[in-house]
Order: sequence, then structure tokens, then C-alpha cells
Amino acid sequence: MSFIEEMLCSKSHEYVVEDGNVYTIGLTDYAIEQLGDIVFLELPKVNDTFKKGETFANIESVKAASEIYMPVGGKVVEVNEEMVDSPEKLNEDCYEGGWLIKIEADSFNSDSEDLMTYDDYKSELE
Repeated sequence: MSFIEEMLCSKSHEYVVEDGNVYTIGLTDYAIEQLGDIVFLELPKVNDTFKKGETFANIESVKAASEIYMPVGGKVVEVNEEMVDSPEKLNEDCYEGGWLIKIEADSFNSDSEDLMTYDDYKSELE
């Protein structure tokens, strides 16, 4: 399966990809397109914990500033420092290279009930 086929998306345009008990979180291509050229990204630190729906990051583009929300709760185990140092790379690849954080989820099954497949997410945008 491809990265896109494996991911689940939130209505607030974050995605989650499960890899064992670690979950990769980032922003969808739609969110990146809406923001335009990304100029700043602030991510949390390793070991920070967040509940589903809490703001975990801030992103700014030439058009707007936005908060990024946790699609599932958990503890941050890895941060993509390359995206912090070069946030404009999100405009080229917001998926495999452009993930934001990796977490260990507390309650993935209950937190993920309102997440949708990428195809359903794209349909919802139309």
C-alpha cells in the first residue's frame, strides 16, 4: 500500500499514518495548497503530550498563519527538524518527507473514530 492509501485524515486537514505503535502526523496536500508558500513552522518537543484536538504546532505562509491540531492524542517521540529548518519543503512534499511529528498514541482506536480515508476526505472537500 502507498502512503496515501494508509493514511487517515481529519476534518481540520491533518493526516495520521500508523506504523506499529508509532503514528506519523502531518498536513494534507489540500491544507498546504490552501496555505500557499510556507515560511515558518513551529513544532513541539520530544516527550510533549497532547490530547486529540489540542494545538500542537503553528505554521505560517505568505498568506496566513494557522494552528495545527492533534488528530489523535499521544506523546511526541520524534520531530521532523528538517521541516522546522526548511518549512518551504512542505510545499514540495507534505507526505513521506514532509511529516511533522511521530507519536505514541494513548487511545488510537477511540480517537480515530471520526478520521476518514484519503478518498473520503477528498470527497468531503468537493
